[in-house]
Amino acid sequence: MKAAFSVPDRQVMRGEVKDYLTIALGMILYGIGWTLFLLPNDITTGAVPGIASIVYFATGFPVQYTYFMINVALLVLALKVLGLKFCLKTIFAVFVLTFFLSVIQKVAPASPLLHNQPFMACILGASFCGSGIGIAFSANGSTGGTDIIAAIVNKYRDISLGKVLLVCDLVIITSSYFVLKDWEKVLYGYVTLYVSSFVVDHMVNSVRQSVQFFIISKKYKEIGEQININPHRGVTLINATGFYTGQEVRMMFILAKKRESNTIFRLIKAIDPDAFVSQSAVIGVYGEGFDHIKVK
Repeated sequence: MKAAFSVPDRQVMRGEVKDYLTIALGMILYGIGWTLFLLPNDITTGAVPGIASIVYFATGFPVQYTYFMINVALLVLALKVLGLKFCLKTIFAVFVLTFFLSVIQKVAPASPLLHNQPFMACILGASFCGSGIGIAFSANGSTGGTDIIAAIVNKYRDISLGKVLLVCDLVIITSSYFVLKDWEKVLYGYVTLYVSSFVVDHMVNSVRQSVQFFIISKKYKEIGEQININPHRGVTLINATGFYTGQEVRMMFILAKKRESNTIFRLIKAIDPDAFVSQSAVIGVYGEGFDHIKVK
């Protein structure tokens, strides 16, 4: 009898489980930043909750209805442009965040953290929220709202996620002044947006960062075979000649994610500790297994 799941199927399943766990971690961080630092200190934020708040202040229309309608429209657009997989993970993220918001509020201290230090609350809250969004994006997830707009723009244009979020939320925060008439809240909102967008870019770029290897070893076949298996990266052989010795050698060229560097180094050391290895960072790698080419 055949196994219920083949090796590729198990790998895909493990990858999906890892993505959902990563999204859950991101939502926990986002919930901590929002609930423990931003909300108790009356610091305004952007995104869909900001739009819902402005509509409520101006018209009295319940925020939950505005929030729901906007997210439904954005999810329909995301379903068409980004696919069902992205929407499922976004829906999962929304439910996880909602659940952990209630949990965090129950275990949170009675007195707000950094109550008389709104600037520090801005920095810490934005750092947690930005980290949560960045981690969710790295696993192809989203917290919904303007994150969906950012993901759609990033799919077709080489514009960072943080910049798209910054522009959307900047407009929302600035618009709140016409209702709240409080520039102090608007200014703290600006600080929160700047820090969170910076953290989002840092988190996403650190996950996507790639490196290249040039390896010269007499045991290139063994090393190449192991790298093909784990971390499952392609190996290109280049014919080279040593200038000093005049001997012909086979040089391996490998592109991999930065997080896979330790795995590759361990393989090389186990097979040929005397191998000559050159590692360098690359600005971008485009193609199968890496990023897609995005041009105007």
